[in-house]
Amino acid sequence: MDSGCARALLGLESRAAMRSILNVLHQVLRLALILGVLAFLQAAAAQSGTPQNDSPTAPSQPVGTATVPVTAAPSTQTVPHSPSSALVLGPGDELEVTVYGAPDLSRHTRVNADGNISMPLVGDVRVAGLSSSETEGAIESRLREQHVLNDPQVSVYVKEYTNDGISVAGEVNRPGVYSALGPHRLFDILQTAGGLSEKASGSVVVSHKGDESNPVTVELSKDPSAMARNNIELQPGDTVFFAKAAMAYVLGEVNKPGAYILNSTGAVTVLQLVAAAGGPTHAAAVGGSRMIRRTPKGLEERSVPLKALLRGKGTDMPVSADDILFVPSSRVKAIASASTVVATSTATAAVYRVF
Repeated sequence: MDSGCARALLGLESRAAMRSILNVLHQVLRLALILGVLAFLQAAAAQSGTPQNDSPTAPSQPVGTATVPVTAAPSTQTVPHSPSSALVLGPGDELEVTVYGAPDLSRHTRVNADGNISMPLVGDVRVAGLSSSETEGAIESRLREQHVLNDPQVSVYVKEYTNDGISVAGEVNRPGVYSALGPHRLFDILQTAGGLSEKASGSVVVSHKGDESNPVTVELSKDPSAMARNNIELQPGDTVFFAKAAMAYVLGEVNKPGAYILNSTGAVTVLQLVAAAGGPTHAAAVGGSRMIRRTPKGLEERSVPLKALLRGKGTDMPVSADDILFVPSSRVKAIASASTVVATSTATAAVYRVF
């Protein structure tokens, strides 16, 4: 009887110990759960407290980079298209239109005589007078309006501008009409035209299409800064004329007879011209030298005291454009008349520069 009671008491004590252990584990689990919830709430609070930058006027910058303030432009503000900033399209121009993600809508086309291009599903799109970027926007707007694409992305590449070229005339090696596609500044066109001829003056007259009454004169210079300023941009339809230099001619008994390009100021004298021509030959009769000058009334002949000038006596005479200085030979008994002098000027005479 006593042993049975003892066993019963031992069973009761073991069950009580088990319940105590379970209670302890339950409390530990509850505490761990509470600590986990508190940690989550603290992390969420810290994240929500971080400043968010939603303003379009203050974009985030990487560490170590300069911050440039950006101001968002009002949605109603428009930037006027400047014809000098981009080439514009016209009838006959060849385009490659790419609609990303929709190859069936992409196509190779030309601007028709009405200034339109035809696009699949949307019909004609007016592009005449627009730049390539503006044409992209026009096609994208039409695709959205016709509910063809929700967010179209269009690229327009102009393969050839055929509506207007740039006309190059005057003293260049290859005058002609050149395409405005690609680089189209003054020096680009000059290089395309083969450079200046030996008779060029360095003065260029540019007539812009639509403003022909106000031509622009540009003086080519060897100074790098002046060259950069004068390298103006050209547009389709412009005309570029490279002027011929003013020339004077030396004929007869000089070592290098021919045509001589006067400098830009025109400050050339008889002695400078004779010196450029290598001086008189031994057979020259310098005392009989004559100058033939073109006047509104015709050719005018005047005596040139070249003998005295070569001896440092008298005042040197200025030379004008198209003057002809004739130094006769001592074997010539009579001084040549004006008509005789002009007849001796051949088209094959060498061209020189007076420095």
